[in-house]
Amino acid sequence: MDEKEIKAIIEALIFVSGEPITLNRIRDVIEGIDKKTIERLASKLKDEFNKEDRGLQLIEIANGYQLTTRPDYASWIKKLNKIKVSTRLSKPAMETLAIIAYKQPIIKPEVEKIRGVDSGGVIKTLLERKLIKIIGRMDIVGKPMMYGTTPEFLQYFGLKDLTDLPTLKEFQELKEEEVS
Repeated sequence: MDEKEIKAIIEALIFVSGEPITLNRIRDVIEGIDKKTIERLASKLKDEFNKEDRGLQLIEIANGYQLTTRPDYASWIKKLNKIKVSTRLSKPAMETLAIIAYKQPIIKPEVEKIRGVDSGGVIKTLLERKLIKIIGRMDIVGKPMMYGTTPEFLQYFGLKDLTDLPTLKEFQELKEEEVS
């Protein structure tokens, strides 16, 4: 390995550690490289981060190195954290979302008939998370709202479009594989 590659590995290790990583820990991972070389390359990496106009900085803290955001950008990070939503979905939310994805356009009473329970709260949460949207009203008495999925739904599940959803047969095969 040349020094450029070693420095890139050090950068990757610091990035993924999420907490200060010591030179000894880095040396344990990159076998065959002496501590002085690692220290020199980490210091060089720190200089590179701190010279350039970057959103991140490399700091020495708690006897290790850590990548952090620059304090200058704290207001944007706070704004992001305010609008960031939890990435986990509850089982009822996943169930409701699956029903909407496969049966869209669908109205709330149809979702509730399939699930067997009130789904108003779950639908509200899915709307807030922008995974579903109101796509119109059904032309029946009361004109109930019809729901469908959003581009955010596709992004959340890594789908190009709705045709990428597994068929019922594929889903059952996946479920059988998980059991065995």
